[in-house]
Amino acid sequence: MELLVFGHAGVPAIVFPTSQGRFFEFEDRGMIASVAHKIDAGQLQFFCVDSVDAESWYNRNVPPRWRIARQVQFENYVVDEVLALLRQKNHDSHCITVGASFGGYHAVDIALRHPDTFTGFLSMSGAFDVSTFLRGYYDDDVYFHTPPHYIANMGDPWFLDRYRRNTYLLGTGNDDQCLGQNEYLAGLFRAKGIPHRLDVWGDWNSHDWPTWKRMMNEYL
Repeated sequence: MELLVFGHAGVPAIVFPTSQGRFFEFEDRGMIASVAHKIDAGQLQFFCVDSVDAESWYNRNVPPRWRIARQVQFENYVVDEVLALLRQKNHDSHCITVGASFGGYHAVDIALRHPDTFTGFLSMSGAFDVSTFLRGYYDDDVYFHTPPHYIANMGDPWFLDRYRRNTYLLGTGNDDQCLGQNEYLAGLFRAKGIPHRLDVWGDWNSHDWPTWKRMMNEYL
């Protein structure tokens, strides 16, 4: 697994690429450049990871159980290996996740599953009900990797207490195909008393890199 690190200090962020994207996507698309002044000033440090989406959610050549198992392995890699590297390089008390489109799903899911490790997320145009990828297959791993499902039923005070200390931001747009999923997840947060921010941008073609660059600069 390859990754890129940008910056020397500041709040560390694990960055997830879009659907089946690569670890260099945020650099190639100008996302890193959009906040270069904050990186250079030591305010932000980015750890841009690779994806295994083509082997998990998007891999229609293997059974659904294999696909969700690959997602579980990917999360273990991020939590056990990427975080170890991050903590070697950065001792800030905060750690956030960032992603756009399908990367927004990854950013939200791992932050909600590990609220003691990740103190916030920025999801830009994310979509969160991944159960639709698996042709009707459903098990505990699918449930616990589908944020709208487990948040709807969340009653564990350990999780809720930590959620309420963290910072969660959902960015989307009026013409974003993922607008409904963001509004739905925000509604679940409200029902559970989880502080969050839902921003709906008025940009045309909001599900695209120019808007996401502006969001990066606005929110981080």
